[in-house]
Amino acid sequence: MKVWLRMVIRNYWVESLESAWLRKSVIWLSGVRRAGKTFLCQGLKNVDYFDCELPRVRAMMEDPQEFWQGMSGQCVVLDEIHRLQNPSELLKIAADYFPDIKVVATGSSTLGASAKFKDTLAGRKTEIWLTPMITSDLSDFGYEDLVHRFLFGGLPPFYLAKELPERDFQEWMDAYWAKDIQELFRLERRYSFQKFVELLLAQSGGIFEATSFSRPCEVSRPTIMNYLSILEATFVVHVVRPFSSNPQKEIVLAPKVYGFDTGFVCYYKGIHDLRPQDMGYLWEHFVLNELHGQLQLRDIQYWRDKRKHEVDFVIQRRGKSLVAIECKWSAESYNIKNFRAFARHYPDSELIVVSKNLDRKFTKKLNGLKISFLTLGELVLFLKNN
Repeated sequence: MKVWLRMVIRNYWVESLESAWLRKSVIWLSGVRRAGKTFLCQGLKNVDYFDCELPRVRAMMEDPQEFWQGMSGQCVVLDEIHRLQNPSELLKIAADYFPDIKVVATGSSTLGASAKFKDTLAGRKTEIWLTPMITSDLSDFGYEDLVHRFLFGGLPPFYLAKELPERDFQEWMDAYWAKDIQELFRLERRYSFQKFVELLLAQSGGIFEATSFSRPCEVSRPTIMNYLSILEATFVVHVVRPFSSNPQKEIVLAPKVYGFDTGFVCYYKGIHDLRPQDMGYLWEHFVLNELHGQLQLRDIQYWRDKRKHEVDFVIQRRGKSLVAIECKWSAESYNIKNFRAFARHYPDSELIVVSKNLDRKFTKKLNGLKISFLTLGELVLFLKNN
């Protein structure tokens, strides 16, 4: 893969790490492989950086207490921490006995998904999920072509490639199987698992029916459900579950499943050049990624009734009104029928259309409904401040 190799400071994420250190002394920086965790950590100022891939570094940490005593009052990066024999113990000791040391640890997404890691560090760490590139990253990289972002994806090496990195998508998937899946989950049927991933990404954003994958993947329905849980735990897919309070009229069980990155979705759908009809579909994925990154929120839902009215995303806020979001590449393509059906069930909800072709926000009253039209940045600010 040919890329423009340079160190880029991703300002939003640096500020997120610094803010997280004010809450907890230990940060777990999660995300899929090649999302940029190592480069992000290397770009932090005044930190001691340790690459746990190196045997000499691992040897330094065989006695955790001695190691941390030598780091008193410093900021420490532990990269690829899953290479250590007992990474959760090392971080637990830092949190409990050396709170003056600020630590950020990165590693395989499978480590963060393990029960031991979660249980040992419960209440001791802040987690930051480094998603594929969000809007502020495009600005930091100095290349804000959203069409390019859709097709090449949001993993920095892929985004910076001068030509569409088709081979690298498959190489990434092979590495994910070998280095992530096999290390923790130890699945036996590589063909079935990778076939499932390919089919799932090719129909990204669609309603998930497990039985439809059993035959082409040559495994049982329970195995398909296990595969899905693994993909969700390791951030490769996002399961968007239905929001409902009325089972007789609304969909309550069938989730929608989104691929983690638009570049991989395009690759597995066989898209090499984006057509106008692709833009709204990929914009919906990009909006979901932005909400994940900016809000650090995985519990985003969708709504659909049994008459097939559907709202792209629904966000529940404790003690506040529901937020219903429709994603439109062009605001002019909006149709009120879905919000009208939703508002009949939830009349006090906030109704928002987030569109790419807006210069600034505005509000319309249509058939008695108040609908806000926002840019993506304005949507994020609304959700953070209201």
